[in-house]
Amino acid sequence: MSETATKEQMPQSAAAPSPFPPIAEYAFLSDCHTGALVAPDGAVDWLCIPRFDSPSVFGSLIDREAGFFRLAPFGINHPTSVVYVPGTNVLETTWKTPNGWIVVRDALTMGPRDHEDTITPHTRPPADDDADHMLVRTVECLEGNVEVELICEPAFDYGREPAQWELVGDGRHAADASGADQAFRLQTDLALGIEENRVRARHVLQEGDRTYCALSWEEGLVAPENAKEAWARMDATIRFWRAWLGRARIPDHRFRDPIQRSALVTKGLTFMPTGATVAALTTSLPETPGGERNWDYRYTWIRDTTFTLQALHYLNLDWEADEFMQFVADVEATEDGSLQIMYGIDGRRDLTETTRDELTGYAGARPVRIGNGAFDQRQNDVYGAVLDSILLHTKKSERLPRRLWPIVESQAECATKVWREPDQGIWEARGKPQHYVSSKLMCWVALDRAAQLAELRGSGELKEKWAAVAEEIREDILTHGVDKRGVLCQHYDTDALDASTLLAALFDFLPRDDERLKASVLAIADELTEDGFVLRYKTNETDDGLAGKEGTFLICSFWLVSALAIVGEMQRARDLMERLLRIASPLGLYAEEFDAGTGRHLGNFPQAFSHLALMEAAARIIVPEMLEQY
Repeated sequence: MSETATKEQMPQSAAAPSPFPPIAEYAFLSDCHTGALVAPDGAVDWLCIPRFDSPSVFGSLIDREAGFFRLAPFGINHPTSVVYVPGTNVLETTWKTPNGWIVVRDALTMGPRDHEDTITPHTRPPADDDADHMLVRTVECLEGNVEVELICEPAFDYGREPAQWELVGDGRHAADASGADQAFRLQTDLALGIEENRVRARHVLQEGDRTYCALSWEEGLVAPENAKEAWARMDATIRFWRAWLGRARIPDHRFRDPIQRSALVTKGLTFMPTGATVAALTTSLPETPGGERNWDYRYTWIRDTTFTLQALHYLNLDWEADEFMQFVADVEATEDGSLQIMYGIDGRRDLTETTRDELTGYAGARPVRIGNGAFDQRQNDVYGAVLDSILLHTKKSERLPRRLWPIVESQAECATKVWREPDQGIWEARGKPQHYVSSKLMCWVALDRAAQLAELRGSGELKEKWAAVAEEIREDILTHGVDKRGVLCQHYDTDALDASTLLAALFDFLPRDDERLKASVLAIADELTEDGFVLRYKTNETDDGLAGKEGTFLICSFWLVSALAIVGEMQRARDLMERLLRIASPLGLYAEEFDAGTGRHLGNFPQAFSHLALMEAAARIIVPEMLEQY
C-alpha cells in the first residue's frame, strides 16, 4: 500500500495543522439576541444577525472565505493577553507590538431599554435593559505608538453573497454593507476605504489615543458617532452584566469562578425576546475531526429545560427560569399532544435540515448543516424533561400556573401511551429505534413528577393513576434493562453501557444506597471513559447511523461527577471535577466534547449543556461540603 493511501485512511487528528484556530481559543460575545465568536487574532469569525439562528454575515468559522471582521495591530497575529472584563461577556485583548501597547475591547452592547424593539420583537415582557443590536469595538493606546488595521469583509447568507458597500455621508467614517436581504452599517472615526467586497482602514495611534468602530443593524442603522459614545455603550454593557451577575446566588467556594462563567454563558445563550435558550452558538463544529458528525445547535431542546431550570433556580435567577418556563408553555404540541424534542427560538416547529455543500466546513469537516433533521424524531425522554421542569418550577414558586396544568395532563398521557415503544434515544441516533433505558427512565420521571404535581393540585385520582404507571415502568426497566452484574444497560437488547443511564442517579430513580445504582455509576466510571473522561457510548457497539469515532462528552463527564457524589464516592467526584475544570478553554468555556488524546475541544461552542452540567456537578460537591461546616 502506498504512503499516500495510508495517509488517506488515517483519521484526522483534532490537533492537525490547520488555518482554523482551535475551537477552545475562541471568545464568546452575546447580547442575548445573537452572539459572536472572536478568534485569537482579533477577527470576528462568527456572527449571525439579527438572531442566533439567522444566516451568518461573518462565517470564517466554517469556511475561511465566508467573512470576517478584524481590528488589531497591523502585521501582529498573537496577542499578549485575552481575558473577559471580570463579571461580564465583554472581551479585553492586550497587544504588544515592537513600538507599543494597545488594548481592544469587544462587546455586543446592551443598555437601558428606551424604545420598542422592532428588530427582534419580544413575546415576553421586555426587561429594563436590552440589546443595542450592534457590535462595538474600542481601542486605546497604552504606550508608544501602534499601527491599527481594520478589515471588514462580510459574506452574507453563510458566505454565499459578498457584500455590496457604499460610503455614507460626506466623510469616510461610515459605510453600509448589504446582501441577501441583510444590511448593517460600519461606523468609525477611522478613514475608511472600500476595496470591492471589503472595507479597510489603517491608523497609527499614539500613547493616550483612542479609536473605535461599530457595526449596527439597529433600526435606522443607528451607531455611535464618536469614541466617547462608543465608550459609553461599552461601559453600559459592563454595568449590565455585572448587575445581572450580582443578582445570582454564587457561594464563596473554590468553584466560584467557573460557576460565574457558566452562568454568564447560560444567560448569553438565552434569546431574550422569547426566553428560549439555544443549545450552542454555532452550527457544524465537528464532533469527529474532519468527519460528518456536524450538527446545527442554534435551537432549543426541550430536554435542556430541566437542567436549565435546576441551574437557574440554584443560582436564584428566578426571572430567567420563569421566562424559559413560559416559552415551554407557549410552544405548539404535535398532532398526538406531545412536545417535539426541539423548537426554534421563536417556537417554530419546522427545522428542516439542509446542507451547504459549497462550504469547506471547519478544518474540512463536512457537510455544513443548517437546520436539524432530528426535530421530528421520536425521543421518549422529552416528557420527563418537561414534567420535571414544571415540578421544579412549581416547588420554587409554590404555585402551579393554570396554563401549565394542561401540559402536565397531555405529557403524562403521552408518556403512558408510548413508554413501551422503541425510540431514537437521548442521543438522537440515526440508526433503528431501540428500547433505550434512558428513554424509559425519563418516562418514569414523567409519570412520577406528574403524580407529585397532581397531589399538589389536589387531584387524588390522577395521582394514584400516574404513580401506578410510574411503578410499572420502574419494574420493566429493572427486569429488562439490567445486566447480570446489576448494571443498567444502553437498551434492552444489549449489555453495552451508555452514559445516559447516569440520569438514574440524577433523577432519583433508585435510592442512593441501591447496589444497582452504585454498580451502574462505577461501571461507567471504569469502563466507559478515556483518560477518565466519559464517552456517550462506544461507537463500535452502537448503531447510531454514522461513521467515525467521537470525543468524550463533557456533559456526561459532569454527570458522572454528580452521580459519584450521589452514590457516596465524594473523593472520586472531587478528583474528576478538578480535572474537568483544568481542561476549560483559556476563557473558561466548554464545547460539547473533549478529545482526551490531543487535549482539544470538539463540537459546537460554547455548549450550554456542558455549562449547565458543570453548575449541577459543582452544587453536588459544594452543598455537602457546606453542610459539613455546620
